[in-house]
Amino acid sequence: MIKINSSSGVSSTGSVAAAPMNAVMPLFAVFAVTLILICLSIQPAVAEEVALSAVQNQGKQLAFERSKGNCLACHQMADGALAGNVGPPLLQMQARFPDRAVLREQIADARIRNPGTIMPPFEAHGILSAEEVDAIVEYLYAL
Repeated sequence: MIKINSSSGVSSTGSVAAAPMNAVMPLFAVFAVTLILICLSIQPAVAEEVALSAVQNQGKQLAFERSKGNCLACHQMADGALAGNVGPPLLQMQARFPDRAVLREQIADARIRNPGTIMPPFEAHGILSAEEVDAIVEYLYAL
């Protein structure tokens, strides 16, 4: 309780904060328990295993193979271990590259769109054949 004293201003005769805090504690406990239950019920989103075609499997092998595509050296990819972070993550490729020809061109020779790129011109330098680039495009479109 608070009293106004004409000579010295405001004086306190008891705990003002105790009464409102006692009313809030049960609400806080209910909120905390509810929040915990919600957190426990949310399961992390797990990427569904996508059945890959033979060409997509070939593309995946090429993308992960160190002597060929070696995409993991620079990019994060599904199922990839020890991925690099120099290039953008390779995910949702259909949304990012609605035109397959643009994605194919990016893999075959990224210098066409970006002369200063550090991405190797895989097809132009003979690192990958045209068929191998096509297989990698098919795999990336499955991501």
